[in-house]
Amino acid sequence: MANFVPRKVFPTLNSLPRSYFLGHHKAGLDKMKTMLSHINLVIECRDYRIPLSSRNPLFEENLAGRERLIVYTKQDLGSEGHQKDRNRERLIQDFQRPSTVLFSDYKDKSSVRKILEFARAHAEAADSLTGSRMMVVGMPNVGKSSLLNALRGVGVHKGKVAHTGAQPGVTRKVGTTVKIIEGEESGEGVYLMDTPGVFIPYVPNAEAMLKLALCGSVKDTIIAPTTLADYLLFHLNLYNPSVYGEYEAPTNDIVQLLDSLARKTGRLQKGGTPDLEASALWLIQRWRNGHLGQFVLDEVTHATLEAGRRAHESVGLSLNQGRKMVKELRKQKSRQKHLNSQ
Repeated sequence: MANFVPRKVFPTLNSLPRSYFLGHHKAGLDKMKTMLSHINLVIECRDYRIPLSSRNPLFEENLAGRERLIVYTKQDLGSEGHQKDRNRERLIQDFQRPSTVLFSDYKDKSSVRKILEFARAHAEAADSLTGSRMMVVGMPNVGKSSLLNALRGVGVHKGKVAHTGAQPGVTRKVGTTVKIIEGEESGEGVYLMDTPGVFIPYVPNAEAMLKLALCGSVKDTIIAPTTLADYLLFHLNLYNPSVYGEYEAPTNDIVQLLDSLARKTGRLQKGGTPDLEASALWLIQRWRNGHLGQFVLDEVTHATLEAGRRAHESVGLSLNQGRKMVKELRKQKSRQKHLNSQ
């Protein structure tokens, strides 16, 4: 352990896919736009572990004109409650002004109540006899449906209405509105609408795609599990390599770690050969569930926040421009493959 030196940089993987914009993503976004005239507040969810990478500028472009509350979900998976975590949160809040920013763990009723308090105050300011309609949006698998269920459970003490799952794409259509706050004598209350996750048409860089995949915003079949596990190992070593100490001594070799993990957890194929892919998926899921430390994948400074904003702007916010960039990338790969075959 004393002699172990973790990698400082993860190798750039330009061959990674840079888009996961599916048909139901576009259909969902189009439906959201048609319903915007009936919405008083947009609640945009982002993943606390990737506060920069889980921002989707499509929401800012297509859902403009409505007040926006930004909720960074899964705080329990990225924060240890230390001063550095609080400093990061204040920096994000200051950077996102004038939008209000809250941080949430759907299992923590106190953080859920803060969102309900904001929603109630917003509804009271609107003073509508027909109640307040709100819409929750975000990238795939950032926890929109879990948040909606938590708001309903704490707000009106009723059970789950939105389906949730470990893989993205559980919610594929814009849902009906559900009540999260009971109405007073002068109004009907507050209603929230669940929506499908919408991916970015084109991810600015390969590492951002790795972060999104590691946090579950794309299906685990899109990027090789061993590649994702290697990227996770890179971050685990920077955080604290002892978190996987029961399986292997500190290492930068993902195959070595997965081999040991497979043997110690019984993930073996016929003949006793270690199942590296199954072990990689298991390791990834352990981290997603908070069993391998709580830390943030994005570096959050004022400079990186500004750079992230510029990166999204340089890509462009329109769907057409995103499609063009994906098409051009495919052409480049095709040309390179042709040159390599000569």
